[in-house]
Amino acid sequence: MWRAIFLAIGIYLCILGVECLGVKQIILKKRQKAPVAVDDSTLLPSEPAPPPQINIVPPDYAPWSLMATGSVVMIYSFSLPSRLKK
Repeated sequence: MWRAIFLAIGIYLCILGVECLGVKQIILKKRQKAPVAVDDSTLLPSEPAPPPQINIVPPDYAPWSLMATGSVVMIYSFSLPSRLKK
């Protein structure tokens, strides 16, 4: 079971590193319920404010370090002893 867990973590890190190679920035938008505010002068709903955003800019070393760490973890998972049922 430990072998599968470490293999999955290593694959995930490698995939995340490859994804970081292809993007310049990541924009996360928070979901929020849009309250309908009624303007007293016109009795029409006003437009809700845009949801807040989080911008993530991965540094230049992030993709390579994620892929290298994922590779090392995958190699480690192959070196774990497998338990054979006798």
